[in-house]
Amino acid sequence: MSDQQPAPAVCPGCQNEDSLLLPCGHRLCSSCLELCQSEFGQDRPGCTECYGRELLDSVLKGLLDSLFEGQRRRVEAGEAAVEEDGDLCLRHRERLSLFCMEDEELICGQCQAEEHDEHECSSVEEATQECKRELREALGPLQEKLETLNAAKKSCQETSLHIRRQAQNTARLIKENFEKLHQFLHDEETSVLRALSEEEEQKSQKMKEQMDRLTDEITTLKETLTSAEEAMSAEDMPFLKSYKKTSERMDCTVQDPVEISESLIDVAKHLGSLKFRVWEKMQSAVTYTPVILNPNTADVCVSLSDDLTTIRYSEEEQLLPENPERFSFYECVLGSEGLVSGRHSWDVEVGDCSEWALGVVKESVQRKEWFPPSPERGMWTVGLYGGEYRARTPTSAPLKLKKKPQKIRVQLDCEAGRVTFSDAADNSIIYKYKNKFTEKVFPYFSNTCKRHPMHILAEKVSVYTE
Repeated sequence: MSDQQPAPAVCPGCQNEDSLLLPCGHRLCSSCLELCQSEFGQDRPGCTECYGRELLDSVLKGLLDSLFEGQRRRVEAGEAAVEEDGDLCLRHRERLSLFCMEDEELICGQCQAEEHDEHECSSVEEATQECKRELREALGPLQEKLETLNAAKKSCQETSLHIRRQAQNTARLIKENFEKLHQFLHDEETSVLRALSEEEEQKSQKMKEQMDRLTDEITTLKETLTSAEEAMSAEDMPFLKSYKKTSERMDCTVQDPVEISESLIDVAKHLGSLKFRVWEKMQSAVTYTPVILNPNTADVCVSLSDDLTTIRYSEEEQLLPENPERFSFYECVLGSEGLVSGRHSWDVEVGDCSEWALGVVKESVQRKEWFPPSPERGMWTVGLYGGEYRARTPTSAPLKLKKKPQKIRVQLDCEAGRVTFSDAADNSIIYKYKNKFTEKVFPYFSNTCKRHPMHILAEKVSVYTE
């Protein structure tokens, strides 16, 4: 026998010869064992070799389960134990040590030689890293899509809340408008009934005065008749003595009753065309504005009046949905009705606004990005910028006006393809555009003055018969 002693067992981690024999049969020094337990946890095995094998088995099992999901496996007699071991090839009973990147399946060395010799095959460790890398790359677009969908859902929730607020505010304004109409009609009803009552009182008073006069005359006449009858019943001598006086009393003049014309209520005056006459009077309470603004197109810095005719600029942005119709880079708003034919005109009071623009834009104009406004981009506008009046064309020079206009008139002739701007005070022309409109256009309003609003003027309402 040789006297040579066996080499002492060393720790596979730090190569320390002072290693301990673990229950699993592997060796590890006390320092590495303590380090492993602090890393893996007290409930995990402290042996690095056991932990690595367990981790590898878990990864391979997951890959195999995903590859053979839904597929039936054939198990021959005596091979049940082999099938239960997920690390072995079912055909060759060799360890599955390779992964075919083309067929995306675990294989053994013999499988590679027989069926995958021309395929790209990698070790399990390399394949795991490569597949995880591909999954991470594939997860990126999905994560972006998820964020996009979450943002869209949040936008829908905000839009839903805005719709509710819009409906509530609109309902309130509708009620206020009808309350004004109801009040107007109530006042008119009171006025008409008062006129009827006054006529009734006046004509009743005339009838009373007439009846009082008739009553007095009847009383006088009765007294005369009574006196005459008493005289005629006297003896001859007394009768004759009082005859002259009695005869004089009988000589009183009694006028015939005078018929009073138009003594009855003039029913036709009160009822005739009553609704039409009230409608005529409603001109003082009802206004007509040729252009009504569409709040769903207004930039977040533009606020509108309740009647949708006044535009104000605010540096404080409103919380509004980012719907497709809304402008994002122009402090503007469009009219609610698109124009495609006929002639149209509207007056706008710009007053002392320091910066504004008016005109028309085509329906398909870009609303989510900024660009220099021009007819080529579907915008036909005139405005005040930096103290100068300009038509927004690539080569336009400042417009020379005789005076500062307070009210601008915009006229659109769709068939002739003309947009004309003039001073509403004297109808003097400011600028004209000539263009063939191929699609619907909308009135355009922009106001970036912090102090003064812009107002669309109402037109006079006329009621007439034909």
